[in-house]
This record gives sequence, C-alpha cells and structure tokens, in this order.
Amino acid sequence: MPETRLDAPLDDASLAASLEGGFTSRHAEVNGTRLHYVEGGSGEPLLLLGGWPQTWWQFHKVMPALARRYRVIAVDLRGMGGSAKPEGGYDKKTMAADIRALLTHLGLERAHIAGHDIGAMVAYAFAANHPEATGRVALLDVSHPEESWNGMPLLPRDGIFHLWWFAFNQVQGLPEQLLAGRYHLLLDWLFGQAATDPATIGAHSRAVYARAYDSPDAIRAGNACYRAFGQDIADLATYAPVATPLLALGGAYSNYESLVEALPALGTDTRVVRVDDSGHYLPEEQPEAVVTELTKFLG
Repeated sequence: MPETRLDAPLDDASLAASLEGGFTSRHAEVNGTRLHYVEGGSGEPLLLLGGWPQTWWQFHKVMPALARRYRVIAVDLRGMGGSAKPEGGYDKKTMAADIRALLTHLGLERAHIAGHDIGAMVAYAFAANHPEATGRVALLDVSHPEESWNGMPLLPRDGIFHLWWFAFNQVQGLPEQLLAGRYHLLLDWLFGQAATDPATIGAHSRAVYARAYDSPDAIRAGNACYRAFGQDIADLATYAPVATPLLALGGAYSNYESLVEALPALGTDTRVVRVDDSGHYLPEEQPEAVVTELTKFLG
C-alpha cells in the first residue's frame, strides 16, 4: 500500500474514511473511560490492539484486506491516540477489562484479538481474564511482561542500547518536559533503530503519531503503560496458561527468538512464526505477511 501524501489529513475521522472497507471512527464510554476505535468490514469480529508510541493507524496497511473477511475493530487503548487519558488503570488487566466492556457495548459476545506491542500484552491479559469472550489470540512481536523483565540490562552492549525507554518511560514528569512539542525526534529514533527498513513507516504516518503524542498529557498517559509493568508481572503469576490458541508473529530482526522462548509457558496451544525482513513494526513493515498469517490462523 503506497504511503499517503504528506499533506493528507491527520484526524481520525479522515484517516478512517481513507481506507477501503467502509471504516468509520467512533467512541464508546466503557469501564469508566472513553475509548476511540475504527470499525469496518463484516464477518467474525477481530479486534486490533495497537502499541506505543503509535495509534490504531499502525494497522492501516492490513485493515482493508482483513475487512474482506472480518468485522475489524481497531482500538486505541486507554492513554493512546484518540482515547481518554485517565490518571490510572494502565495495568494490562484493567486495560483488558476496557476491551471486554467495549465488546459488550458493541453487542458482541466473543472476538478474535490481534495485538502489537502494548496491545499484545493487553490481548494476552484479555485471554487470561475473559476466556468466555476470547476467540483466537495473536501476539505481534511482544508477549506479556514476566519476571525476567526485571533483569533487563540498561547499559549498552556492543554499542546497542537495549530498551532504554523501558526505564525512561517510568521516570515521573521528566519525559513530558523533554518531549512535548518535539515527539517526532523520539519517533524517528525508534523507527530508525527498530524497523528493518525505516522508510516503511512514512512521513505521513509519523506525523499521525507525533500529533497523537506531542502534548504533556499524552506523553504521561502513553508512558503509564510502562509504569504498570511491575503490576503486570505480579498479575501474570496468578494466571494459568490460557487454553485459547495463541499465535505469535516475531520479526526476524526483532523479538522472534524471545517469543520462541516465552510463548510455551503462556498457553496450551501455541505457535510462533518468524516474519522475515521485518523488525518490530510488523503491520507496517510486512503487512502482506501479517494478513496471510492472521487469515490462516483465524480461519
């Protein structure tokens, strides 16, 4: 899919309308917060949950193809994109409860879920806490926070910085002061480091994400997902392995190996697929591969 021209609108309603599949931008008051979502297509419901520092738009290259088979609902999690930015509730168990309430709001009893990054953590928490509403679950390049994350190194090795933002995002107050009005600098660095071909995330998409995170309140809320990791790790210790089928898609130049190691402990029916020529941002770097693997997995 060619990148939208740089001067194209950045608002959610216009972005949704630009996609094939009859997509519309909507909001719902659920679980004490306000969620933004974009919906289109028809068939079995498929929730797409995005990650930091992006919005639902990170799925724009895969949504039209998926909408030919599924009722696609791409959600901005609390604190992200067009959704509300409350002070609390950023543990993944609460964020999963948001999504469960959204299903009820939409009159849906059950849905498949595909989550990327923070969205993958929420997708797994949803399966663990709401099995009655869970179809199949796909985790894109990230699993749920677990105990080994407490031992992540902060100092660089061989000149490579390992996830330094996991610590930076947990600092209170300072990221807002440093990044407000200049969030594009962080986005460009992250995409340059974590995408195999940074050009697959074009200037227009970067402008969409910068617009969503450029304010102090948006930076605080996005970072709050990281500040909840300690609670997430504690919550995982209370979960039994989920019975719903789990698929993990890992970028060949990102988290494939770590997913191979982590996934068996998370479920009783698990499979990990390597996405070649991709870094972390699978739906934008390799959208055709993501559509192919999701379609095979969901049926």
